Amino acid sequence: MLTQIESAVRPFGLDVRSDADNALTRGRAWWKTGTGVSVCIAVSTVVAHVVTGGRYGFDRDELMALGDARHLAWGYVPYPPMTPFFGRIALTLFGTSLVGFRFFSAVAQAVALVLTGLMAKELGGGKWAQVIATLAGVPFSLGGGSLMQYVSFDYVCWVIVAYAMLRLLNSEDPRAWLGVGAGIGSGMMAKYTMGFLALGVMAGVLLTQERRHLRNRWLWGGVLLAIAIFLPNFLWQWQRNFVSLEFLRFIHARDVRVGVTDWFLLGQAKMTLLAFPLAMAGIYFYFFTEPGKRYRPMGWMYAVPLGLFLLMRGRDYYLAPAYPMLYAAGAVWCERWLSSLRYESAARVQTAMRTALVADIVLAAAIALPIAPVNSTWWRLSSKVCIVFPDEIGWPEFVQTVAQVRDQLPAEERARTGILAGNYGEVDALNFYGEEYGLPRAISGVNSSWERGYGDPAQTLIVAGYSRDVLEQHFASCQLAARAWNKYGIPNEETTEHPEIFVCRGLKESWAEFWKRMRTFA
Repeated sequence: MLTQIESAVRPFGLDVRSDADNALTRGRAWWKTGTGVSVCIAVSTVVAHVVTGGRYGFDRDELMALGDARHLAWGYVPYPPMTPFFGRIALTLFGTSLVGFRFFSAVAQAVALVLTGLMAKELGGGKWAQVIATLAGVPFSLGGGSLMQYVSFDYVCWVIVAYAMLRLLNSEDPRAWLGVGAGIGSGMMAKYTMGFLALGVMAGVLLTQERRHLRNRWLWGGVLLAIAIFLPNFLWQWQRNFVSLEFLRFIHARDVRVGVTDWFLLGQAKMTLLAFPLAMAGIYFYFFTEPGKRYRPMGWMYAVPLGLFLLMRGRDYYLAPAYPMLYAAGAVWCERWLSSLRYESAARVQTAMRTALVADIVLAAAIALPIAPVNSTWWRLSSKVCIVFPDEIGWPEFVQTVAQVRDQLPAEERARTGILAGNYGEVDALNFYGEEYGLPRAISGVNSSWERGYGDPAQTLIVAGYSRDVLEQHFASCQLAARAWNKYGIPNEETTEHPEIFVCRGLKESWAEFWKRMRTFA
């Protein structure tokens, strides 16, 4: 049949076989390009998350996101609405699957990796630069994509803004400001630290020749687009006296008090690992090379957030989303530098760089992915670095214990019994796993749970996460009924800080007054 078709079309100058073969060749060739390899690397990280993501359990922060996903709103006390929004989509598509709930976080990190490679391409890099830049971003991607958390979405929004700025600087097409604005507005719906990058963009415009854009309507169109995207959350905050600012002040004071902000600069080495020299090369490219002069606003987009986070004592990971644009520039600078070396010297440097970046990936995978057997030596080492792992253990046992306490109450008392939890992990675990046991909706005064109220006032409360001294201030009697535990014996907040589970009766004040006193941040 193919021979007959070829005979029919040959008089018209067409070659069916060669066109088909060329199409297949082009398809195969694309996967060998820098962009194709970047996509393959990014997809492999998603596969790694899907394969390993169901190993332990939901993290405390994930349970909060899951609870908020069931109560969609334009804002929440601890964060803007993007993370619960994607959580709701995940619940709709995948049900209560742990791997499914984490899927969009992994995809967001994969998108950031692809954009990192594309930034290297925009800067004039070849295949080697694109691949190196992408590999440099993989370690954080493995950690950031392992949980459904705002960090993942904040990260990809920073990278989107950086990529849009590069497109603007390269194309001279002012319509790219709409992409910048969309990225900033979306980032503000993920995490408020996007405001620091927005200030970096502003500095990049004001301190370079890009000041000419201030008279361009597309720049102001981008500003309006960012405001329009963020406006629903802003109005939500307005209606609640900007409660998130109060929350953030509380969290920041806690972070400063316990010392987690003391080593911000040193923490940048932890964010970049062995890719740190590549990031430094990126800074050098933007600020001190002639080819980089055109892209100097990108340097300010790193330098301004760095200075502000240092001045305001932010946590080290707040700046992590700024490194992909440095990796891209650093890889391009290295590629050009290597071209000036002798072949043997360049080959040795290339081998050393690939080895270092692969070592970073292996180390990050061993620590950040939930693959170590619980209580193994490997687990003990990884959980000291990735401190969320202990908080992924024991939630089903915790809820089962509360259900057993409920079942031990007299039948006539159970109908009038409620559940009060002291932290967001406990309340959302109870409302998630508690459905299996027919538990009533748990309430809590923490974060957005307080806004959802206490429902029908209960006469008897099963209380977890509080000390006896605190509870006896509000109740006539509180009896110790059980203690939180987990089958692995892993120490975490539930088993060490307030493991007691009480049955309390006789509230000494009205529920309205009691609820006012229960409000807290965590």
